[in-house]
Amino acid sequence: MALGNTVAQAPRLKRIDVHHHNFPSNVGKLYEHSPLGYKLPEENLPWSLEKSLQAMDELGIDIAVLSLPDGWPIAGKANQRSAEICKQYPGRFGFFASLPDLRNTEDALTELAHALDDLHANGISLVSSYGYGAEAKYIGDDAFDPIWTELDRRGALVFLHGAQTPSSTPYPHPFLGIPVTEVPNETYKAAAHLVVTGKKRRYPNVKIILSHLGGSTVWLAPRVAVLSAYMGSSLTPEEIIEDFNTFYFDTALATNETTLTAAETFVGHDRVLFGTDYCAVTPSMAAWYKEQLEQFYADKPDRLQDIMSGNALKLMPELANMSS
Repeated sequence: MALGNTVAQAPRLKRIDVHHHNFPSNVGKLYEHSPLGYKLPEENLPWSLEKSLQAMDELGIDIAVLSLPDGWPIAGKANQRSAEICKQYPGRFGFFASLPDLRNTEDALTELAHALDDLHANGISLVSSYGYGAEAKYIGDDAFDPIWTELDRRGALVFLHGAQTPSSTPYPHPFLGIPVTEVPNETYKAAAHLVVTGKKRRYPNVKIILSHLGGSTVWLAPRVAVLSAYMGSSLTPEEIIEDFNTFYFDTALATNETTLTAAETFVGHDRVLFGTDYCAVTPSMAAWYKEQLEQFYADKPDRLQDIMSGNALKLMPELANMSS
């Protein structure tokens, strides 16, 4: 049978952005008067649903999973707003629910149940630590065991973001503010804390996505394996590495040949998920990382499809019924 001049067109790659922030309207002022050393893009402020949709269209994103990057004092209102967005635009948005400060255990558990049972959040967004200075507690602290117990009982998905925590010294340069230098290391510290305390192993049903390709996790995990075991962790170096290998990683602000090669070696492509970090960055900034990712996997389209959407659908199968 003659096919004439008809050329089959490959289907467009489906993309699910698991790292997409919907900031409150006053976030620009909060950053402007903070010591973080980072200025949110003016074109993104104040955040609006229309701006997110425009950015998604520019980047070819079918579904964005909304979240806030820090623990939020008005978690309930933020979650309600995200749930309303998902209802308003079915097929374009999911969301990771915020919780109140985990040190307020009862409030956190109440909001967790409400977010998952009533608002139908796709998962829970947590930050690497709660509190400031000497009062701060990292995510694997025993005080948070009731939260992890409930997350484990539910087999919940957790999106873990590094806190905007200043170091003991000022950041080194105006071009190297806290979001550039400290946040990735906070993600690593949170992951390491969960591992060496045995919490990652104790709550195996919780699936945890580390933001920004895990920050410095991949590079420092071998350091933790031997030194933390020497310092008294009950786990062997091999067990520590094994538990690090059970995390998932999103690609936001982190993709190039070196980092993707390391992630492939450390956890495999089936634990890597596409993320942009909009609206903390512009669409053009996010596009630079997307292009790095697509170039790296140009000769492995099946792996690229897994990262762009397949792995997210395995963790959040409810998104499979959403269409753009």
